[in-house]
Amino acid sequence: MILLEFSMSPMDKGESVSDQVSRSLKIIDESGLPYKLNPMGTVLEGEFDEVMGVVKQCYETMRSDCKRITCGIKIDYREGKSGRLESKMASIENKLGKEVKK
Repeated sequence: MILLEFSMSPMDKGESVSDQVSRSLKIIDESGLPYKLNPMGTVLEGEFDEVMGVVKQCYETMRSDCKRITCGIKIDYREGKSGRLESKMASIENKLGKEVKK
């Protein structure tokens, strides 16, 4: 199972890119994959082809009206593990003995 964190932004739309990012989040949400949005990107959980397919859809949508796009991707693969979006945070909170800020 893969955790994939990515951030994709147009570079030709000025300082605020929330319109373009919102279109990507709609694709992510409709994919049915577990995900977490954070201030700097989104983390998806799924099989490699599933998560990369979502990234590709976001890219294709963004490139439809953006001339330059930047994208950063991090991938964490762990065999036989799922539900890691929640379990990784729970493990840290357990070790700290308290909830972390979200």
